[in-house]
Amino acid sequence: MSHKITESKGVFCVLAVRSVHFQKQFVVFFIMDKDSAESGLTWQVRANQRCYHKKQQKKSFLGFRWGRCSDNKICSHKYTFFTFIPLTLFEQFQRAANLYFLFMIALQCVPIIASIQWYVSIIPLLLVLSVRGAKDLINDMARRRSDSEVNSRPCDVLISQSFSTEQWKDLCVGDIVRIHKDQTVPADIVLLCSSEPHSLSYVETVDIDGETNLKCRQALAATHHQLTSEPSERTLADFDGVVFCEEPDDAMYSFRGQLHWRGERFLLDIQHLLLRGTVLRNTLTAYGLVVYTGTDTKILRNCGKLRAKRTRLENSLNKAVIGIVLFLLSAVLLLAVGCGVFTSRVMTRTEFFSALIINGDPVYTGFLVYWSYFILLSPAVPIMLYVTFEMIHTYHSKFINWDLEMYWAQTDSPAQAQCTSLCEELGQVEYLLSDKTGTLTQNRLLFRQCCIAGEIYGDSSTKAEDVEPMDLSWNPFSCGGLFMWAPTLVERLRAQPCPTVKRFFTALSVCHTVMVQWKEDAPVYQATSPDEETLVGAARELGWVFMSRTRDSIVVSEMGVTRQYKVLALLDFTSQRRRMSILVREPEGALKLYCKGADIVILERLQRHCPHQESVEQALELFSQACLRTLCIAVRSVSETSWEQWSQTLTRAAAMPTFDRNALLERVYDEMERDLLLLGVTAIEDRLQEGVPETISLVKQAGIKVWVLTGDKKETAVNIGYACKLLDPDTKLLEWQELRQILQSPDPGGHFQKIRQTDLWAVEKDKAGVQTAVVLTGPELTEFEQRPEWGAKFMSLAQQCQTVLCCRVTPGQKADIVTLVKKHTSSITLSIGDGANDVNMIKTAHVGVGLAGVEGGQAVQNADFSLSRFRYLQRLLLVHGRWSYRRISLFLRYFLFKTCSFALVHLWFGIFNGYSAQSMYETWFIALYTTFYTSSQILFVAFFEKDVSAETSLMWPELYKCGQKQELSKPLVLFTSLFYALYTSFVLFFIPCGVYYNTAVDYQTMAVTVSMAAVFTATIEIVLVTRNWTKFNVGSVCLSLLLYFICSRITHSKFLFQRAPADYLFYGASDEAFADPVVWLTALLTALTAVLPSMTSLALSVIRTAHNNHKVHIMCHQPVEMRSHT
Repeated sequence: MSHKITESKGVFCVLAVRSVHFQKQFVVFFIMDKDSAESGLTWQVRANQRCYHKKQQKKSFLGFRWGRCSDNKICSHKYTFFTFIPLTLFEQFQRAANLYFLFMIALQCVPIIASIQWYVSIIPLLLVLSVRGAKDLINDMARRRSDSEVNSRPCDVLISQSFSTEQWKDLCVGDIVRIHKDQTVPADIVLLCSSEPHSLSYVETVDIDGETNLKCRQALAATHHQLTSEPSERTLADFDGVVFCEEPDDAMYSFRGQLHWRGERFLLDIQHLLLRGTVLRNTLTAYGLVVYTGTDTKILRNCGKLRAKRTRLENSLNKAVIGIVLFLLSAVLLLAVGCGVFTSRVMTRTEFFSALIINGDPVYTGFLVYWSYFILLSPAVPIMLYVTFEMIHTYHSKFINWDLEMYWAQTDSPAQAQCTSLCEELGQVEYLLSDKTGTLTQNRLLFRQCCIAGEIYGDSSTKAEDVEPMDLSWNPFSCGGLFMWAPTLVERLRAQPCPTVKRFFTALSVCHTVMVQWKEDAPVYQATSPDEETLVGAARELGWVFMSRTRDSIVVSEMGVTRQYKVLALLDFTSQRRRMSILVREPEGALKLYCKGADIVILERLQRHCPHQESVEQALELFSQACLRTLCIAVRSVSETSWEQWSQTLTRAAAMPTFDRNALLERVYDEMERDLLLLGVTAIEDRLQEGVPETISLVKQAGIKVWVLTGDKKETAVNIGYACKLLDPDTKLLEWQELRQILQSPDPGGHFQKIRQTDLWAVEKDKAGVQTAVVLTGPELTEFEQRPEWGAKFMSLAQQCQTVLCCRVTPGQKADIVTLVKKHTSSITLSIGDGANDVNMIKTAHVGVGLAGVEGGQAVQNADFSLSRFRYLQRLLLVHGRWSYRRISLFLRYFLFKTCSFALVHLWFGIFNGYSAQSMYETWFIALYTTFYTSSQILFVAFFEKDVSAETSLMWPELYKCGQKQELSKPLVLFTSLFYALYTSFVLFFIPCGVYYNTAVDYQTMAVTVSMAAVFTATIEIVLVTRNWTKFNVGSVCLSLLLYFICSRITHSKFLFQRAPADYLFYGASDEAFADPVVWLTALLTALTAVLPSMTSLALSVIRTAHNNHKVHIMCHQPVEMRSHT
């Protein structure tokens, strides 16, 4: 039993009272809270103090929240039985179109201005609200089921000195939990001990970062020894340590804290933390202290809201809708003025008409007519368009998911459209920014060559499949897979290798973070990076076998001799450091720092007059020319005095606040990684993926500029560029010195023209632009931050070049390059990558594509679309992207045309009815026209329309340029459709008006004729638009016409008229009109005249493209033949 006895400024005193043999012993622990607060460790967790932490849990009431820590209950759903209707209505009416129609309904409820009945607007509005509400409800119910499943998972919690099975949602900060093998960790917990030696625990993080390799975590030595010496529930129940750590944050790979226990402080870091969502593997039991629960855990802190990406077509649609509203406001104003003028000049002179003037005031009458016309013309605003838009996007994404041509059977990975609203953006891409490693290449790495002490071993000129296997039967741990022919190296290793060779392979087998599992007496390696797995595997094949590791030691079998290295410090690899190091104590007692990393950072840290440096640099050049990935290997001997001083500095740096610690740690690491002795270089082959050259060739023909952003060195990136046909053999490289001169010149464009027209750049001046490629490195790109005015100049220059290669760039610089393109061009950008270092640029681009590779799943998890192979990109863009853009563009144009053309008839009718706001149509026709008579046809066009087949789209990539130029969706095209609608409305009214002029035809027959002509016009327009006829298209056209005639007969029936005569005024109108041949001829003549511009445009288009189509059919096989030989 423990009691809190006092609390003073900066000091907390905890009195623990224990009963041992019926005697009480008082132990007082002083915890210096002030020091923890100053170091940024303000989150306090008291072990086995459930009552204390329960009081601090967050609570809420009526939207007010208070408390410090979250409970462990996940609540991702947002609706309850009582809140669904009010919340969904609140969300729905945040959309301007819904609010607009709600306003219309409110106006229609005012009898004096209600030109049409309120249900005319409420039917489409209810349909929109119902569809979206049902969709939200279904999604929320799925989230609720998922929440319930997670919250009800069982876990063992220590309560009252015994473990009991509780649900996840009942877990509390400060609880001691027991996790069994293959169980998911329920919260962020500090590992106290485990059943493994040294309290090691192995966790799988596939649900967090997509990586399937195991990661090692280890408890503090103090808790390991004390809590496992007498492993019992009582021992854990007596644990009264207090953890001070950082406030909850989203830093998945960092954690800093202190454990205050028994008068001592112990530093905690990420290696002591088991994150929520990880799975315990290869460990029978682990015990831990809960520090973060629920929404305070790191995984849920990273589940923030995704940034909504709006498409270019959506922006154009919104502008068109705004244009329609402004036009209607202007037209209504003119009609109201016309009403006022007509009332004052005509109606006041006639006693009969003067009685119709409201309050005898023409101005007031015009004011009321203004609102009446505003109601009458409201159907011109396409409210149904937004719901239909979402349905079309959903089906387009399903077509991508269902495409078997983009299915990779080896990993059972189909293409996935994770964002359903960006499909048409795929048809307008102008810049493709791609990672190299794992994206253009396979990331299946083969150890091909190495250079040790200036001597090169292996030959990369021979294909890996043709390499003769070496005799490694002397090595009992050899598993095969070494694609290097170096018998000389094997002989030296089996004899008495020189110290440099021994240290080289010791570095490969020690300097890494690989985990090992033993299966059938053979080591199986799991690594966070394929490079590390390849290097450790190559060392194993050549006799340096990595056997096992703990937090403090690594065991290696060196040519059959087992040696244990004590790990003193591990300096992790980061994308900024581009290196990793490990400081070990060898069995003989000597201290060695082994380091591996990129040549650009290792070479600048070598000791003066380093032996073999020149020959190693020459080897680096040769390996780069062979497109091999290289890593430099180095070592340093460390004295005991240096180690002790450096260790103290490292300890102080680790205890610093977060904002100071990282910079200080980098300086401490840099201090140790100096005066290195270069041992050699490894050369790893990363092959191009199948179909990469062909894909790049196709997208380049489609007008897409391909940029490559990679962390590799310049020579490797350039050679990969030539190998994948990104660069032509005669392409000239524009590097930093020349580029800098151009950017500094007053006229960059003119200066570039002069340079590229010299003999140095190109023989044929007209081809000089396309034969130039810009090559930049990360350090060179930093100058753009200091000179922001260079951005526009650089993009103007890059548009004239074949491609841009950016080498040695960090993940942040990749995102900056994408931002640069978006800022200085109006083009659609697409980023594609496969690793965690590509997430930033994937999120920054208009469209992000993640490749399901071997570098984890973070790229896929953060992408809008996911693919298994780079070559599938050609089908995603040239087929699905192009089709989606064309379908949605046609849908938007038709929808605007058919809604505005039928609604604007009231403009012309107002001239003949004294601007009285009388409707041209029957009320029910207005309500059903958009929802039933003209909706299904365009929906199936938007689903299935295609002008050419998928094969033709790939055969002729130039067809893709239609989307880049926005030929079907630019604002001018949309406003042309609106003008066409205005013309159609003119025809729909005046042709029937002219036919029935000075005849006995009544108003209702005229209304039926105009409505029939409107339906015929919309149907004929669909027929003209459709190129790909399916059974669904034919059925929808027939069904729509049938529905019109059936519904008209029903709404004009005697039965309905007798029950609601005010709502069904057209009693018997359709019976008489449908039986009159003049009505049919007039409706058909009107419809044909209305679509005459479309028919003329289609005929001219056929005539203009007939010659080109003839050439396509004649030459269709030739380009395929040519491309297959490139």
